[in-house]
Amino acid sequence: MTNVVVVGSGGAGLVAALTATDAGARVTVLERTSTIGGSTALSGGGVWAPGNHHMAAAGLPDSREEALVYCRRLVAGKVPDELVEAFVDAAPKMIRYLESRTDLRFRPLSWPDYHPEMEGAKRTGRMLESEVFDTQGLGEWAARIRTGPVLSLPITLEEQSVTWQLGYTPSKFDRQTVKARAAAGQVTMGRALIAGLLQACLARGVRVVTGARVLELVRDQAGNVRGVVGRGTDPALEATAPIRDDQDFAIEADAVVLASGGFEWDEGLNRSFLAGPLTHPTTPPSGDGDGLRMAMSAGAALANMTEAWWYPASSVPGDVYEGVGLNRFVATERTAPHCILVNEDGVRFVNEAANYNDMMKAFFHFDARGYRWRNLPCWAVMDGQYRRRYSIASVRPDSPDPEWLPKASSIDELAGLIGVDAGGLGATTERFNQLARDGRDLDFGRGDSYYDRFHGDPTAPHPNLGTLEEPPFYALRVHPGCVGTKGGPLTNAKAQVLDVRGEVIPGLLAAGNVAASPAGPAYFGGGCSIAMAMTWGYLAGSTAAA
Repeated sequence: MTNVVVVGSGGAGLVAALTATDAGARVTVLERTSTIGGSTALSGGGVWAPGNHHMAAAGLPDSREEALVYCRRLVAGKVPDELVEAFVDAAPKMIRYLESRTDLRFRPLSWPDYHPEMEGAKRTGRMLESEVFDTQGLGEWAARIRTGPVLSLPITLEEQSVTWQLGYTPSKFDRQTVKARAAAGQVTMGRALIAGLLQACLARGVRVVTGARVLELVRDQAGNVRGVVGRGTDPALEATAPIRDDQDFAIEADAVVLASGGFEWDEGLNRSFLAGPLTHPTTPPSGDGDGLRMAMSAGAALANMTEAWWYPASSVPGDVYEGVGLNRFVATERTAPHCILVNEDGVRFVNEAANYNDMMKAFFHFDARGYRWRNLPCWAVMDGQYRRRYSIASVRPDSPDPEWLPKASSIDELAGLIGVDAGGLGATTERFNQLARDGRDLDFGRGDSYYDRFHGDPTAPHPNLGTLEEPPFYALRVHPGCVGTKGGPLTNAKAQVLDVRGEVIPGLLAAGNVAASPAGPAYFGGGCSIAMAMTWGYLAGSTAAA
């Protein structure tokens, strides 16, 4: 029987463990932290799967050809075409497989692709989410699934979307339903995905060990990967033998699947590889590059190293998660009416309502004359109209103004508080107000796309545009953030890691954010990062078992 070690317990790792087990392998999952699920558990849990069977059942047309046209356009020649084809072909198969082999059930969401006007794109159906999942069958393991500080209530993505579109406040939820779900041990979004995958793995006898940090790959004289070594004191590891004094365990394996996440929490790796500064990642702090270092030590070719799944972030003083500052998504603060993003010149520089991955690339425009990142620092500026209706970071519309939130009675005064050019901010605000009154953003096209309007407020005169003219005025600092890096060892269409000469490194596979993403610089639609991870895990598991 083939022995397979999977490093990491997020969506990529658990799907790899599942498919490897079903293919006849004996599988051990090693998780560095004390909880299961990685960044997948903290996510919305959406899965972008073009051509999925739920679309067909709902009468939503899609085809392989349309998906390939769309994906090829967005990867912009940065990804081998065989990888794009492998994803488009395998993603819907992965969904069918999970529904046939686990208790997970998926349903299509109304969310559009991130560039719905492009050829091959769809306005609905490609993004799936798990139905509400009951964790009672997990026993004590249910309490070991990672819980985040933000997306913790058992509310589905579709319910959350409807709530956002009805005023952006939690008062629109059916609170009794949410309470009943929580009392019954039911979970949603990313935690539902992890719960379903974990339950299926445990039922098959997959050995899952937490608190086991893998640090090195074991290789034989021919260069084949034959196991792992690391630190960990879980009793489940007692049968293994350390090979050095600074290591607690060594596990032999015929194949190792790296699924340990990205490197976004390692400042040195960020400086070395990313296209611009990354200061506020929104993932668990364990994503600091362990898998990348192991792959590099094995001679892996690297790809897509300048890219991340970018997402603008904010930080509230005193908010902490797992010993580090809690970073929150900046969403409503840039897509709703009555707000804009500006740089220190007080100037708008992007369509604020565009998808987070692509709009954030404008942060990294380099000013050669001033020798600076032209659009950093960045501020979200809003007025009293916004404040009365929408949230700012953790501050609800009905909450008092916190001391940390800059507030002023005029635009000029606000500019002085945040160190932004007052003349520039005044002119920008005046220009934007006129565009908002006219109902068309002629400068950056905010609100022109169906995607923009979908994530705006449909109850407002314009979903995305509204004047900034009623005091007081507020400003929220917006930082470069991400939901994971997307560069790492290059794989083939079977998820096998390739070396610097393009040859397969025998026994080494990779899936998820630890690997070079087949999406390249793109974010096809909501749930793309999770879909990439789970699809490559699906491929990696069966390849490893073989």
